Parts: sequence; structure tokens; C-alpha cells
Amino acid sequence: MAKSRGSIKHLAITKANTQVVIIAGVAGFLTVVFLVFSQALISQNAYLSKVTVKKEVADKQLQENLVAVSELTKSYNEFQNKSINVIGGQKSGTAQNDGSNPKIILDALPSSYDFPALTSSIEKILTTRDLRVDSITGIDEEITQQAVLSSPNPQAIPMAFSFKISDANYQKIQEVVTALTKSIRPIQVDSLQISGGGDEMELEVSAHTFFQPPKNLNIKTEAVQP
Repeated sequence: MAKSRGSIKHLAITKANTQVVIIAGVAGFLTVVFLVFSQALISQNAYLSKVTVKKEVADKQLQENLVAVSELTKSYNEFQNKSINVIGGQKSGTAQNDGSNPKIILDALPSSYDFPALTSSIEKILTTRDLRVDSITGIDEEITQQAVLSSPNPQAIPMAFSFKISDANYQKIQEVVTALTKSIRPIQVDSLQISGGGDEMELEVSAHTFFQPPKNLNIKTEAVQP
């Protein structure tokens, strides 16, 4: 009978130990799960915090941009509606210095390469002064310049040309030089050669002007890393 009681007692102890092991295992598993879940929750909260900060920065920039657009629109309208333009001509006139300010700015620095238009404008400067134009030359780079694309920070690109006039006097040559310096489109004279005398003077000019590709908006997206 004592042996039977000992066996029962041993069995009870074994069962209790098994329960302890099971409880400890479950507790350990729950602890690991809790730690993993806590780490994931902390990482998620940190990521959401980063996203919130980025959103606040983007919203602030958007509000500043909206204010800037409003001010820019107002300034542009004032600039466009001036009755006397930046070179002293009439906004609605048809004379050489007339036209709206935006048109004058575009004429001064076109956004595309157009060599025929350049030669036409140079010819107009010369012929309106009753000068004999012997030649207007240059290298037409239409095909090459077609590869120039718009960018966020476009740079002015030079366009070289030259012309020759004859049967002119000193006064007419002075008028040509003055016209080039006062041209709406900026012209930089590279070389100037005068020959002859009296009313049979010749003038050869090598110069260049510019065009500037259009500016575009560089809209970027940013991925917030966890």
C-alpha cells in the first residue's frame, strides 16, 4: 500500500512538473510574440512619424507655392498691361519698337532655334536704313539644335552669323553699329572690318546672338523609407 501511495505521489509531481513546463513554454512564446509585435509596432510608428513630417513639409511648400503663383500672376498682368513697353514703344502699336512686354521678351530671347528668322531680322535692320546688303551668312544648325530639350535650368545658346554691306558712307555705318547695340535681341559683335572711303565704304561684321530652350518644372516624388 505504501508503494502505491508513492507511485501516486510521484505521478502527481510529474504531472505538476509537466504543467509548469507547459506554462513556462506558453509564457515564453507569448513573451516572444509580444516582443516581436512591440518591435513591429515601434517601427510602424516611426515610419508613420516620418511620413507625417514629410507631408507637413510638402504642405508648407505647397502653401508657399500658391502664394508665389498669385504674386507672379499679379506681376505678370501688370507687366503685360503697361501701355508703354520696356523699350519705349506703344503696347498696341505696329512700329519697330511697339508691342507688348511679353512679346518683346520672347523676341529678345526666343525659346527655339530659328536661323531664317534671325537672318530676316538682320536684313530688316539693314534694309530699313537703305543699305545695300551683299550677304547674310551663317551655319544653319536646325537639325543639331532640335536635340536641345527643355530643362529646369536652361542656358542661353549662341547663334553665329555674319553680314556684309557696301556702297555706304561713314554715317550709315555708324547707324548700323548703333542699331545692333540697340537691337531688342542681344547681339554681340565678334569682329568688324571697314574698308573703302567716301560713299563706297564696305562693312563686314561677324557676330552672334542667342536663343534659350524653354524651362520646365522638375516635379519629383520621394519614397519615405521605413
